[in-house]
Amino acid sequence: MTPHRLTITEARRIAVRAQLLSGERPDDLLEVVRHLTFVQIEPTAPIAPTADLVLWSRLGSDVYQEGDLLDELERGDTLFELSLLVRPMEDLALFRAAMAEPAQHESTRQWLQDNREFREDIVSRLELDGPLMASEIADTSIVPWTSSGWNANRNVMMMLECLAARGEVAVAGRPGRDRLWDLAGRRYHSDIPALPVEEALAVRADRRLRALGIVRNATPELPIESVRVGDAGEPAVIDGAPGEWRVDPAALGRSFGGRTALLSPFDALIRDRKRMAALFGFDYALEMYKPAAKRRWGYYALPILHGDRLVGKVDATADRAAGRLVVHAVHEDEGFTREVADGVERELDALARWLRLTRSSEGHSGPLAGRA
Repeated sequence: MTPHRLTITEARRIAVRAQLLSGERPDDLLEVVRHLTFVQIEPTAPIAPTADLVLWSRLGSDVYQEGDLLDELERGDTLFELSLLVRPMEDLALFRAAMAEPAQHESTRQWLQDNREFREDIVSRLELDGPLMASEIADTSIVPWTSSGWNANRNVMMMLECLAARGEVAVAGRPGRDRLWDLAGRRYHSDIPALPVEEALAVRADRRLRALGIVRNATPELPIESVRVGDAGEPAVIDGAPGEWRVDPAALGRSFGGRTALLSPFDALIRDRKRMAALFGFDYALEMYKPAAKRRWGYYALPILHGDRLVGKVDATADRAAGRLVVHAVHEDEGFTREVADGVERELDALARWLRLTRSSEGHSGPLAGRA
């Protein structure tokens, strides 16, 4: 079919609206998770856990409070966690068939084979005493897990991860940063059928495109969760943005009203950095892994969305002990208009109230104190 021709503004608005960041705020936690398809669990939390930031930026303080997602997950009726992503329970149907297949990598298959008794020990312990944290489970492995990274010899955790991928165990909750593990039969609804693998992949691609609105055809495979959509949706070209795109046809021709929002560094709107640059012309990288002297925007800077544009970054830290949200700097990609500055001011105040902290700035005072 003939590709849809879009302006760059239209494409940006499709992307923002698809991520529930337009002026029409949603008002239901489960519906947001269903629409986004997943919410990522990431332990680094200089301000708040990324899952909470993602949901607060959509739902706002009147609907969402810190920890609501994990409380709902622990109840076990509506959400499940797999590979650090929280998904709606009904989407278990999209993963069950893949869980039944052998591990993809020969080295993993061999490790599981070598540690059959270790696997049985863990399953038996969970059956008798679960749910348990990994630290409460004995390591009876015969062959250690080998890795060039930090997972080397983390045998209990890696066996739990493998068993979760096989649908044998599941996350039962998250006290603090640790995961509680239990038998999947106690957590997963037995009446959710398994879709065949190819059909499930197609459904996931359709859902992914609905959540993103518009996606580059040449999208790379990103870790944790793909952003590829294959043949889902319809072809599109964007004036001013190179390459071929796929667009959700249901997102075309809709009205748009914007607002100001502070985003998690892991927000899906900016997860594909090349898509972010093509649509928004935005320069951003998470700098917590860089030496302090080489950071441009801060350890955990929050991108600022205003309407259909990404306009800057907020460098802030939640000092819980002192009861303060410390705004180190507000970085403006271009000079803020009064409208933008007022919107950022309101969001910073809202963020402080949501965290139950007093907002303060380092060595500055007044509106948008700490602007860089």
